[in-house]
Amino acid sequence: MSNCSFQIGDKVVYPNHGVGIIEQISSRTMGLSVEKFYLLHIKSSSLKVMVPFHNVESVGLRRVVRNGEVQRILEFLIDGQCDSPADWKYRYKENCDKMRTGSLLEVAGVLKSLLLLNQNKPLSFREKKMLERARYLLVSELAMAKNCEEEHVEDLLTKALSKCHLRFPEASMTAEA
Repeated sequence: MSNCSFQIGDKVVYPNHGVGIIEQISSRTMGLSVEKFYLLHIKSSSLKVMVPFHNVESVGLRRVVRNGEVQRILEFLIDGQCDSPADWKYRYKENCDKMRTGSLLEVAGVLKSLLLLNQNKPLSFREKKMLERARYLLVSELAMAKNCEEEHVEDLLTKALSKCHLRFPEASMTAEA
């Protein structure tokens, strides 16, 4: 479990919620045992999450990707293969499972498969939300990994996707206020 030990100030990813920072490491007494927790501050929502040390692996808490991984993700967006079931219920479940893994490469796969699908037919409301979630998770973590503004990462993703004739859909007028 030594590869899962984090320090205060570490930038981590809590799967499906995004990038957070470890603000505190604390202990609580639960009956006869003492339980240690990480207190995370999730960047996007200002949510505070307590993760018990023994749950770190099961929830998929991990460090932000390194720069080398960023290039792998961009290369996958350019020429990686992805196929998804034709039936939307199976596709949606499969994509939800991929999003929950916490793997940024899996999230990139969801993004790319939904963009490919969107070329041929309109996405369902739920799939549009998932596409936006995948986009957000990619942009926020890559910006943190590269220590740059999210707009710069948006440009990188747009350029990578354009090489395989994909693009992000225009923001709809009914976007969240």
